[in-house]
Amino acid sequence: MKNVLVLMHDDDGQEARFQAALDLTRMLDGHLSCVDISILPLFVGDYAEVGGAALLMDQEEKRETANRTHMEQRLRTEDVPYTWLDKTGFLGPSLRDSIGMADIVVLNRELDSAYPDMIKLVGEVAVKTEKPILAVPASAKRLHVTGPALVAWDGSPACEAALRAAVPLLAHAGSVTLLVIDDGSLRLPVTEAAEYLSRHGIKSVVRQIDANGDLPSSIILHTIAALDAAYLVMGGFGHRRFLEAAFGGVTQRMLEECPVPLFLAH
Repeated sequence: MKNVLVLMHDDDGQEARFQAALDLTRMLDGHLSCVDISILPLFVGDYAEVGGAALLMDQEEKRETANRTHMEQRLRTEDVPYTWLDKTGFLGPSLRDSIGMADIVVLNRELDSAYPDMIKLVGEVAVKTEKPILAVPASAKRLHVTGPALVAWDGSPACEAALRAAVPLLAHAGSVTLLVIDDGSLRLPVTEAAEYLSRHGIKSVVRQIDANGDLPSSIILHTIAALDAAYLVMGGFGHRRFLEAAFGGVTQRMLEECPVPLFLAH
C-alpha cells in the first residue's frame, strides 16, 4: 500500500481528510494524489433554464481554483510527494474515474452539513470500486497511526477484506484488538484472524463480548471509548447493494457516529 488518494474540495470535511491523508502517506512512505472536484450542481424546477447552471458552475470553479492555490501552498511545506488533479463533474462518478491505481481513498464519514453527501459517496466508492476507504470525522485533527487499533471481527468476507487491506496500518499500531460480538452468527473464527495477523508479525488481543441483546454498533462504540482506540477497522456494505438502496445496520451507524477514523473495505 503506497498510493493514497484524497478528495480535495472546499467543504467542512476537507481539513480532516487532508491531515489524515498526510499522516497516512508519511506512515506508508507513499505518494499522495489530490483530486479536486468542481461539483456540477443539481437543480429543481426551471432555475437551470435561466442561466442558473452556468452561474453556479462558474462560482464553484472559482472557489475550487482558489482552494487549489491555498492547499498547494500548504502541500509544498509538507514532506510528502504529491500530484494534483482537477476534475469537473458529478461527485461520485468523477471521483471513481480518478481512483485508478490508488491503494486507499481518504474521505469523510457523515458531515454535519448535508453537502456533500459523504455517506452516499463512501458507499458508492466502496461498492463500485472495492477500494479500501479511510472515512474520517470532520473533527479529526490527525490519524494517530501508532495508537491502539480496533478491528470489529464478524468473520464475513467484507471483514476478511478489511483485515487484509489494513495490514500495512496495523503493522504500525501500538496495539491491535480483535473485537468479537458473540451473537451466534460468526462465520469464520477469530482465531484465524489472529493467526493471519501473527504471520505478518502483528500481535493481537481477542476481546469477546456477548451481545446480550445490545446492538453490535453500540458495543463497538463503547469499546472504542474503553480502549481509547485511534481508529476502527471493519468490513462495510456486506450485502452488495447500490446507492438507491438504504444502507442499514452497523455500517450505517458507524458512518454516522464513529468518533475515530474508520477503515472500511467491501
